[in-house]
Amino acid sequence: MPYSAGDASKGAGLFKTRCAQCHTTGAGEAHKVGPNLSGIFGRKSGQADGYSYTAANVNKGYIPGTKMAFAGLKKDKDRNDLVTYLKDATSLSSS
Repeated sequence: MPYSAGDASKGAGLFKTRCAQCHTTGAGEAHKVGPNLSGIFGRKSGQADGYSYTAANVNKGYIPGTKMAFAGLKKDKDRNDLVTYLKDATSLSSS
């Protein structure tokens, strides 16, 4: 299950159908039910300015029982495609 670069265009489609209901990716975009993901790579969890995190989530890794109800992606290829898209879409230098 290690990460390997995937297809960013397929990842964009996955984001649109699976993630965009709750998250945005661009710098300065508003939070939704979930936080804006801009700059997510390289920061600790619970660090998006202006988002109300649960106390358990601030500066932690994956935390069961947070607001996020998403069960995840079963296929390695889908996860790789989504992460490839997010690495570009949430990069502070591409915003």
